[in-house]
Amino acid sequence: MSVLSSGDAGPPSAIEVFDEEAADRLRAALGKLSRRLRTTVAPAGLTPSQISVLFTVVRRGPLGLADLAEVEAMNPTMVSRITTQLCELGLIRRELRSDDRRAATVVATATGRRLRRRVHVERARALSEYVQELDEAQRAVLLDAIPVLEILAERAGERGR
Repeated sequence: MSVLSSGDAGPPSAIEVFDEEAADRLRAALGKLSRRLRTTVAPAGLTPSQISVLFTVVRRGPLGLADLAEVEAMNPTMVSRITTQLCELGLIRRELRSDDRRAATVVATATGRRLRRRVHVERARALSEYVQELDEAQRAVLLDAIPVLEILAERAGERGR
């Protein structure tokens, strides 16, 4: 059990305790929601890894392959295979770097950017529909939790997890 805040002496309140069971429940809920949102569209038959790489290139590109592998936490060989596949589909393109002709960067094509936008719109629409099924009090709690979840996601990303 871990205590998120240290207060006065005495037993921690339910709000202060975030134990292994709570962490497991949160992880499971986020994972299930993420999987359900991923299935809202099947963009051109892309795998989750291909979608992730495409989205990263659209959001952060142009990127070198080593940088992309680091951001995606994938081995460079896998990133190279995925970028080759995305190039063949016309979703990204490789460009030789002007300062080092042996190295390449990847950049999203207009088609790749449109696909990312379409997927984001469809996922946001699906999430909104799920949220609307909650009662007003549940929606308010969820809305209040968004900043905390954003902080959590940012900190997890900083640690490379």
